[in-house]
Amino acid sequence: MKFTVNERFDSMTLENMLKALHVPKKEMHLLRMSKDIVINDEKMPLDSTLSAGDIVILPDDHGPSSYKPSYRACEILYEDRYLAVLLKPRGVKTHPNEMHETNTLMNHAIYTLDIPYLEPVHRLDQETKGVLLVAKHPLIKKMLDHMLAAREIKRTYIARVDTKKLIEPQTISQPVAKNPKERNRYHVTEKGKEAVTHILGSKVHQDYCEIEIELETGRTHQIRVHLEHIGLPVIGDTLYGGATLRDLQLFSYRITFIHPITQQEILVQLDRETI
Repeated sequence: MKFTVNERFDSMTLENMLKALHVPKKEMHLLRMSKDIVINDEKMPLDSTLSAGDIVILPDDHGPSSYKPSYRACEILYEDRYLAVLLKPRGVKTHPNEMHETNTLMNHAIYTLDIPYLEPVHRLDQETKGVLLVAKHPLIKKMLDHMLAAREIKRTYIARVDTKKLIEPQTISQPVAKNPKERNRYHVTEKGKEAVTHILGSKVHQDYCEIEIELETGRTHQIRVHLEHIGLPVIGDTLYGGATLRDLQLFSYRITFIHPITQQEILVQLDRETI
């Protein structure tokens, strides 16, 4: 992995920089033992002191991702050498559940980007359309995984519900777990894992109310389960809303975070008028 040292990391050792970016101990140990770290065209140890603008190349000892290319293109909303934000269409899985599957977003993305390694940082339900963050290098994946767990990556969703009343801003903090009585369904239960959904605001349209939601946690079907729990299932939800026509009106609308390498804010969002 090649990168230019950001001024935030000026006068830090490379080791301390990577620790600040939460690279796990296993990877740090491998780098500590490595003889192939290059700083400004010279082989250097991990404890070398950095200056802003230094060019660093870390050895890549990781294998490729296992996704088979689908030979179908996907839409790239943002891309740099470390990560990308993709548009996931409705009805397409985020990734394969079985080795033989090739018609998922990750199959399309690894073909489109034409790189050996690509992994999703989070996931979207099959029927949810919207922005999805992927990592193009294993170390970047580890950094983004930590940021997601630390709630440093903000994910905003749009959900349409069948009411003509404004929904007041509120936080739904109800644990969620798989429903043992109904296949593929989840439900609110005290035995579940922590799940926190923030309703930021709403706007009433002619036939529905559009809710803006920010996720604090990312449990499977979390938004759909929480909205059903407060009596506002998402329109077109056959699992939680009783819809007969599958047309889930839930969109991953926006993602924003501080890029771990460049330290710049990345903000990618859909055109609200087209979703």
